[in-house]
Amino acid sequence: MTKPIKLADKVIFELQKEISLGKYKVGELIPPEPVLMEQFGVGRSTIREAIKTLSNAGVLKVQQGAGTFVCAPAETTEPLDQRLRRAALQEVNHVRQLLEVEIVQLAVTHRTADDLEIMDSLLKERWEAIITDNYEACADADIRFHKAVAGASHNSVLADLYQTFSNAIMRTFQQREKPHVSQFQRTHELHVQLAEAIRQQEAAPAIKTVRAILENNF
Repeated sequence: MTKPIKLADKVIFELQKEISLGKYKVGELIPPEPVLMEQFGVGRSTIREAIKTLSNAGVLKVQQGAGTFVCAPAETTEPLDQRLRRAALQEVNHVRQLLEVEIVQLAVTHRTADDLEIMDSLLKERWEAIITDNYEACADADIRFHKAVAGASHNSVLADLYQTFSNAIMRTFQQREKPHVSQFQRTHELHVQLAEAIRQQEAAPAIKTVRAILENNF
């Protein structure tokens, strides 16, 4: 069953989005608590919890008697994984699509025989988990397959970025309502096609296939 989203998390998502998109500039005050309470339809304790979280992340700075200010980006030392925990799923998926398309293009060019062997092995694990009705093993094999594709790009920065994104992806798998292996089964052939396109170094089919996979959120 999908875990309910806390009211404070919803406020955090919206405030972070407004800051990231420039509604509140660096050094500016965000609205006072009563205004935020009315804007988000929540109580004072929820607003304070959200502001505390964003302050701990270095996004906001509370000055007693003055208000709450937006911090400069240089002051934000929040790890990416923590930032992804506060991001809206739609935004995470959008960035993931951009990341995976770039990874696939590089994997088509730079993959090695060892990379292909690892992908083939993980596809076998994924299928075995499907036919044995093991959802957790499916999720694990799926994530490791996509991480193997990232490794095949032979770009360490992209591979590290995908490692961080994979944590957010796994959380979405764990939070799905009525999880079932059929959700993985319906995209298994697409994963096989992706591995084959990378093997044959065919960029256009590989990109088309990974986009089809992402449209199914797998």
